[in-house]
Amino acid sequence: MITTASGERHTLIVTNVLLAAVGAILLVLYRTGLHARGVADIVWFIKLALVQSALYLIAAWLIVRTRNARSTLIIVLVLAGIFRLSIVFAPPYLSDDIYRYVWDGRVQGAGINPYRYIPADEHLQSLRDEEVYPKINRRDYAHTMYPPAAEATYFLTTRLSESVTWMKLTIVGFELITVWILMKLLAAFGLARQRILIYAWHPLTVWEFAGSGHIDPLAFAFIALALLARKRNWETATGISLGLATLAKLFPIVLFPALYKRWGWKMPAALAATIVVGYLPYIGVGPLGVLGFIPGYAQERGIVSGKHFFILNLVDSLFGVKLPNVIFLSFAGAVLLGLALWSVFKRDDDDRGYLKRSLVLGTAFMVLFAPDFPWYFAWLIPFLCFVPSIPGFYLTVASFFLYLTWIYRTETQYFKIKALIFVPFFLLLTVAIWWRRRKLGMRRLVAALLVDS
Repeated sequence: MITTASGERHTLIVTNVLLAAVGAILLVLYRTGLHARGVADIVWFIKLALVQSALYLIAAWLIVRTRNARSTLIIVLVLAGIFRLSIVFAPPYLSDDIYRYVWDGRVQGAGINPYRYIPADEHLQSLRDEEVYPKINRRDYAHTMYPPAAEATYFLTTRLSESVTWMKLTIVGFELITVWILMKLLAAFGLARQRILIYAWHPLTVWEFAGSGHIDPLAFAFIALALLARKRNWETATGISLGLATLAKLFPIVLFPALYKRWGWKMPAALAATIVVGYLPYIGVGPLGVLGFIPGYAQERGIVSGKHFFILNLVDSLFGVKLPNVIFLSFAGAVLLGLALWSVFKRDDDDRGYLKRSLVLGTAFMVLFAPDFPWYFAWLIPFLCFVPSIPGFYLTVASFFLYLTWIYRTETQYFKIKALIFVPFFLLLTVAIWWRRRKLGMRRLVAALLVDS
């Protein structure tokens, strides 16, 4: 027993030292990455991010194989905080979306509905400055497209300070809430809380949220709250939390089938009521007005034409058949509907079943619609804390390749970039499914032999 305890202590020390060493290298690389400037440096930045991702995967591999230890958790959390502090005060490099956040908060502070005018409208001339307004993307033609919970966050944040740094600190604050809730959920499932490294150390979360200040962690916090409420069988709280997540970023609604309990009414009623109440303060511009630039964005990003859907273009590339976009959208809808029905009616093998189904639904949604920006993939990462998946890790890490679209802009180049992401993902997924079925087959064989004996 003494030998065993001594061996475990030695393993823990080695793990902690390795994690600290990996963390120190990652920190140096975050500070180095701040030197990237403009389109000219984007390939160099992608290489740096992929090196970081390789180190992160080593750390994740260590963490899922190490017993629960307070010292390990402290190392994970302290370094996660230091990573973010190392870049949060720097100007955003990878995106300028945050300037719209600050602008929308300022507009609301002036008592104006943010969905009413584009930034360049003369009604807002008095709100323009030299620090924020010139850096707003699409300011000459696009209304805001962010849902009400995001808009409320912009308003409250800018009442304290109309600065990019303060907005980024708010985003990191929501990450802190997400981490806290995910750790509670990990403990509820009897999993080591140090698994939070899988989210907190992922280079995608650090660069996109502490670095660029994307609003997604607001949705993550409410998604995590919905997952925790589902675990505790709080149906109304699950619906409210999922509704607030949807009011932050629209995509969390695809998780509804995974969180819904068959034949229950409280959860969907709470979800619908939350969404309706969330939109009421902004409804003065009309039911279509609160959609803002979403229809224009769907046109701009190729959702209407289908030009950036990887699977649609893959069919064209392999078989020379250019299917109409409506056929692909019908196919995508049918796949999601099929997965939704599977999710609702599937019997769980264990109490983590709804988390696995959430990951499946979220991943299917991302693969089918193949978005053009890396941060869209980050919402899958919290689920990997509970259901580690090699295809899932690859998909989130490989999303950095999408920054190649800064310099390669033709449809053919877009297709090749997305092939770098999705072709290996499909191969890894195929191997993972085969391996899982093989293991299940071996278990059944062993069980049968034990029964016969």
